[in-house]
Amino acid sequence: MSSPAAVPATETALSRTLRPRHMFMITIGGIIGAGLFVSSSAAIAVTGPAVVITYLLTGLLVLMVMRMLGEMAVANPEVRSFTEFARLGLGNWAGFSVGWLYWFFWVVVIPIEVIAAVNILAELGLTIPAWQSGCVLMVAMTLVNLTSARSFGEFEFWFSSIKVSAIIAFILVALAHIAGLYGESSPGLANLTAHGGFAPNGTLVIVATVTTVIFSMMGTEVVTIAAAESTEPAKSVARMTSSIIGRIMLFYVGSLIMIVAVVPWNSIVPGESPFTAALDAMQIPYASTIMSVVILTAVLSCLNSCYYICSRVLFVLAEKGDAPRWLVKVNARRVPSRSVMLGSVAGVLGVVAQAYSPDGLFAFLVNASGALILVIYLTMAIAHVRLRRQAIEANRPVAMPMWLFPWLSYLTIGAILAVLLAMALTPALQSQFWTSAVSIVVALGAYVLIARRR
Repeated sequence: MSSPAAVPATETALSRTLRPRHMFMITIGGIIGAGLFVSSSAAIAVTGPAVVITYLLTGLLVLMVMRMLGEMAVANPEVRSFTEFARLGLGNWAGFSVGWLYWFFWVVVIPIEVIAAVNILAELGLTIPAWQSGCVLMVAMTLVNLTSARSFGEFEFWFSSIKVSAIIAFILVALAHIAGLYGESSPGLANLTAHGGFAPNGTLVIVATVTTVIFSMMGTEVVTIAAAESTEPAKSVARMTSSIIGRIMLFYVGSLIMIVAVVPWNSIVPGESPFTAALDAMQIPYASTIMSVVILTAVLSCLNSCYYICSRVLFVLAEKGDAPRWLVKVNARRVPSRSVMLGSVAGVLGVVAQAYSPDGLFAFLVNASGALILVIYLTMAIAHVRLRRQAIEANRPVAMPMWLFPWLSYLTIGAILAVLLAMALTPALQSQFWTSAVSIVVALGAYVLIARRR
């Protein structure tokens, strides 16, 4: 493909206003979303107390991918979006396809998060029409992201602080309850083996549930995108890869152990927050309201990240000539404002689609993005193997190498393929798998058409 026309560097330079504290909290809180606070109930209901093993296995898989991204990010500090590692390792077709598929994935998440936030606000007593509160939320997130990268960082810093504090407080209160220091009739650790044992539905389901659990851990890679606008990009990426296993152990494994210890696993209702059930069991006043506020915080944090990710990925695509060139220009505050606005418009269209066609167009869009993140992670892993082999052939040192290369890299690729295969064979997930395949074909077809025109 031919090179895009040059644009003055002053018109395309992003800011570097994200401070270390912003990056630290984005790193810590990026993995905590509504998937942990709500969706984990479905995994518990299927797996039982052994769900902690499922989350640990899933966390290890995500850790491997993040380590690969970390190695590539440190070796290529000029790259502004991790999706561009696909271009470096596999060629322009991969950079184009992965960039647009990743943008599409997060654009679809915008209306999902808006709808979730509107429902929570209604539960908390907000009486205005849903479409009005949804518009207010989208306008607010658009303004936050148009203001500056630092305003995005500030929003994430405080909202991530709330999420992290809430989980730590929950774990401490649950520990006190289990130890008999708080509340009445503490179950101790009996619930971990009662009601059918630690793995009441067998060991196979522990691995099979990875197919649904893995989506709750998506978003960690936002650090590799935000690092391009931080004052210490290499240090931010290194901190992300070195701390992710600790975050998974504390926030996911730690909190879920507390839940299944406090509450019998077979009393958890899929779709309802297991944290609320545990708080009720410990007789914490206003448990439902507390968790609604925390979940709302997590949803708004994710919505803010969606706007940021969509704008930066689209900005990089435009910079490479894979999106309209007018999207590459930044405003006086070094924000790609046109890319932010386009993501906002796409989010509004998604909300409209949900309102008028929840079981038609909107359901298709959600299914069409379902397996994309796994395909993107798979592409990143393959690109990493190619780039590392190039570094070895050129005798270039690797600052933050992937462990046990190439065998652990191959194992990660095999594990992602296994999860995709499991999705294709699981009736409840087949529609997501095959409709996502349509998205991939469309992206590849678009690249072929554009390449021919050029």
